[in-house]
Amino acid sequence: MVQQGKSIDRPLLGVLLTICFGMIIPFSDVFAKILMGSVPLVTILLARFTGQALMSAPALLRNGMKMSGRLWMLTGFRTALQLYSLGLIYIAFRYIPLADAIAIGFISPFLLMLMGKFFLGEQVGPRRISACGVGFIGTMMVIQPSFSEVGVVALIPLASAFTFALYSLTTRQLVREGDPALIQGISGVQGAAMMVLVALVAGSSFEDARIVVPSVDEAWLLFGIAFVGSFAHMLMTWALRLAPAATLAPVQYAEIPFATLMGWLFFAEFPNDVAAMGMMLIVGAGLYIVYRERVVARQKAVEAAQGAQPVQVTPPDPQAATTPAG
Repeated sequence: MVQQGKSIDRPLLGVLLTICFGMIIPFSDVFAKILMGSVPLVTILLARFTGQALMSAPALLRNGMKMSGRLWMLTGFRTALQLYSLGLIYIAFRYIPLADAIAIGFISPFLLMLMGKFFLGEQVGPRRISACGVGFIGTMMVIQPSFSEVGVVALIPLASAFTFALYSLTTRQLVREGDPALIQGISGVQGAAMMVLVALVAGSSFEDARIVVPSVDEAWLLFGIAFVGSFAHMLMTWALRLAPAATLAPVQYAEIPFATLMGWLFFAEFPNDVAAMGMMLIVGAGLYIVYRERVVARQKAVEAAQGAQPVQVTPPDPQAATTPAG
């Protein structure tokens, strides 16, 4: 049973943490795109989750990795989803420009909003739904040129997006019951163990399933993936504890302009006109959601203040006409 008392409703702070996530995580993607040309996928993911476990070591030592069996299983499911989502998006980086791959994957917030509404009972107003619809149209505009150039490979980020939506939804449930730092640490241990198991089972058959010793330059990039990725996802974990998934979903669009900048600086990649227009729609929809969240938060504060005041009951006026509410 979910312990609601451990959930904190501070949506604006959750929004700010999500924006910080969008600014930081593209650096991890840049490192992964560089490494995917020479380092097997399992090696990259092993470094990523080993770093996550090491960064969360204080929480692991403090709590002794103590969680209920149910939370261990839920964390393991979340870890598997994260591994699958990351693996798919890293593979997409081999064939698709950085910003395009990330933008295509931004069907995930739209899916997450629907999942939050139907599975968690979170309130989603028509204006937020409309804004997400605009963002979805923008995502389709980004898919079009990539699909024309590389074909079906352009759809890989869609599978990653669906898995990431499930991951975010699971995270929202987990952080209502457990310590985010402990969850991240246990997830790091689980993810590293899963990658070792994959290497033992399939390393001799698939190149991407091998664990190799990196060069010095590759080791630094692997360290960057581990540190930046772990820190960014810790921010997202805290954000999902502070605000509903449906609130944060569109704000994740802020990652797109930062990813575009990283693609241009590191790989001389820049979206074409159609994709650029689509990205502008996506970002605009996300910014509108931030504005709406502030308006809704202000309205709730006013209603709470009014509800705390004593209500004076006035006897009905026998001369007043009775009319339906407008």
